[in-house]
Amino acid sequence: MSIYSIWVLEYAYIPEMPLSALVYGEHNKGTCKLPYAYTLLKSDDHTILIDCGHDDAAYGKFLADRSGVVNWASPRDVLAEVGMTPEDIDHVIITHAHFDHMGGLALFPNAKFHIQETELSRWIWAMSLDRRFRWLMRTTDPADILRCVELARDGRLVSVNGDREDVFPGIDLRIAADTHTPGSQFVVIRNDGRRASEDSFVITGDLVYRMENLHGGEPADPFYRPVGMGIGSQTNMVFALDAIVQAAGGDLGRVVPPHEARLPEMFPSRRSEGGLQVIEVALADGATSFVRR
Repeated sequence: MSIYSIWVLEYAYIPEMPLSALVYGEHNKGTCKLPYAYTLLKSDDHTILIDCGHDDAAYGKFLADRSGVVNWASPRDVLAEVGMTPEDIDHVIITHAHFDHMGGLALFPNAKFHIQETELSRWIWAMSLDRRFRWLMRTTDPADILRCVELARDGRLVSVNGDREDVFPGIDLRIAADTHTPGSQFVVIRNDGRRASEDSFVITGDLVYRMENLHGGEPADPFYRPVGMGIGSQTNMVFALDAIVQAAGGDLGRVVPPHEARLPEMFPSRRSEGGLQVIEVALADGATSFVRR
């Protein structure tokens, strides 16, 4: 059994993101910070990123600038905060193919990348449509899709078909098809080897932006409220939120949305010299024990 330390490492952010983009129906409710982050998992056997951010260059920079992203830091600088380098990453799990989650494919030269087959094939389909349908591609860089195909050619892409248990020891992938994107997936980390345990965490990708998606803004009488941005079914999104909560054993404190600006209130954190958050979700203590932070 592998025990994973878990960090969320901010690498950029949007200072004023409309809340309605993050929580469905929250129109005219103001703005909030939207962090952009890597999630890093480290065991004795693997060094894994969940999503690889974006490269602040070419069309990725255009999309970031259009979205209002500021304070981008390179993965070399960000990973240095926890004593690692981009070359140390041996696997990257892509939750979905938007530019801020998959634009950094070229920045991790030794990694193998894992993506849902539906996610990749449906973006190729969207690229083939008439220009009138270009809204579907508004936050996706076509160059990232082409790089994925090149990675497949080079033997560095794993095309996942649906749910997969133990993609690495103690790590499961769960598909949430036709939700935020065609083949979004979330990641379940089972640090004691059981299917649902007090040491499990769920990394949500963009299926959850803020905790309000999980409790609707009413923690005493919770209900699921989908994210405000997506190209799939909101009904499917609601059921994906329930699957996330169930995978965390019903404990919202074990659900980790990397875009949630309030994560530093949930877990120990510090700021880098560049002003970015380094969040310690959980740290391994030796080979067989685990400390929830």
